[in-house]
Amino acid sequence: MDIGWLSGAGVAWSTDPAVREAHRADRSGWPPDGRPAAVVFPQDAAEVQRVLRLADAHRTPVVPRGAGTGLSGAAAAGAGAVVLDLTRMNRIVSVSPVDAVAVAEPGVLTADLDAAAGAHGLRYAPDPASVAISTIGGNIATNAGGLRCAKYGVTRDSVLGLDVVLADGRLISTGRATLKGVAGYDLTGLFVGSEGTLGVVVRATLRLRPIPLATATTAAFFADVETAAAAVAELSTSRVQPAVAELMDEANLRAVDAAQGSDLAARGSALLIVQTDGAGAEAEAAVVTAVLARTATSVRTTTDPAEAAELLAARRLSLPSIERIGRPLIEDIAVPRARLAEAFRGIAAISARHGVPVFTVAHAGDGNLHPVLVVDPALPEVPAAAWRAADEIFELALRLGGTLTGEHGVGTLKRRWLTRELGADNHELQRGIKALFDPHGILNPGKAI
Repeated sequence: MDIGWLSGAGVAWSTDPAVREAHRADRSGWPPDGRPAAVVFPQDAAEVQRVLRLADAHRTPVVPRGAGTGLSGAAAAGAGAVVLDLTRMNRIVSVSPVDAVAVAEPGVLTADLDAAAGAHGLRYAPDPASVAISTIGGNIATNAGGLRCAKYGVTRDSVLGLDVVLADGRLISTGRATLKGVAGYDLTGLFVGSEGTLGVVVRATLRLRPIPLATATTAAFFADVETAAAAVAELSTSRVQPAVAELMDEANLRAVDAAQGSDLAARGSALLIVQTDGAGAEAEAAVVTAVLARTATSVRTTTDPAEAAELLAARRLSLPSIERIGRPLIEDIAVPRARLAEAFRGIAAISARHGVPVFTVAHAGDGNLHPVLVVDPALPEVPAAAWRAADEIFELALRLGGTLTGEHGVGTLKRRWLTRELGADNHELQRGIKALFDPHGILNPGKAI
């Protein structure tokens, strides 16, 4: 594909094979065909506008990219595509302690924004496991979730407004800097989770939250993961709202133990970590303890930040520990909390039926499970048995009244299942929205819908 037009964009770009290879895939494990034709490094919105205006005129596919930590293939770029690497747009423009609002560019690391807010007694609530390496733009593109979703919601719940460059190079602003506002359609909500298929986010106005006055963390071990999942459902009726409720199965505990030298699996076959926060954190933790103690083999609550961080670190180290065992295919289903135990039971049966190891963790507070299928990294392609297992896991989620993806997005990996969840009419309507915003189909083609 001719990309000579990039010379007229006035933007730094590269066709170096190593650079193109580094921007070819994300962390999904899905390898696109070929390498992208070039990688572009804009430093401001005006440069993004020039690139998209020319790409649209030349009908060149453009793949927006942050840190490449996505898990669905949405940031993968194959032959003929131009990657729009937004990591140089990494300024935190402002933090307003009075309004509890921050303005940031898409290349800002999530942890860096949280630290900047922390200097004012605030925090950025979305807390994906990749918080230290993922970018705000990528989080917005996928509507990322994380550990604190149970109480504070997903990324969409913290995005007030966006500056977005459309496919033809126009720059628009959506939303507002106020917490309330209902003028016009909610285009901000439409762009969040659109995986770079409708426009490129170049600035975001984000809601911040106060750092809680207190935090209490409860760790409960169970004889099996189904009992732990049932305890989560019971906890939901206690009217306590945990900030964090993370559940790890035995396979995960053993993987973390092997990688980190810990002894989690010796203490139980499932670990549930529940965190309450705010002025009533300890009182709520007492309720949590009373509920979990009915079926847990052991329960311990701490208000020590170091001990809490150690427990949550075990959860965050789950994926890196699994990656030492084999090539992970990370799935992302969500079901009603009342059916969480059924979901764990069904996933275990699917794993056994197809002979595919599955390591399952869950943001149990909102019913979001991550079944991680592990295959031999030496194999040139994902085995058919793994695809069959994934197919059945998606069918299980839908049968239980859930969804194919709670927070990772559709990307390329789940497109073939999307109509099953949306229905044909809904799916067609969404394709019409895509065509309205991107009539020539240059923005991240083959992704999301």
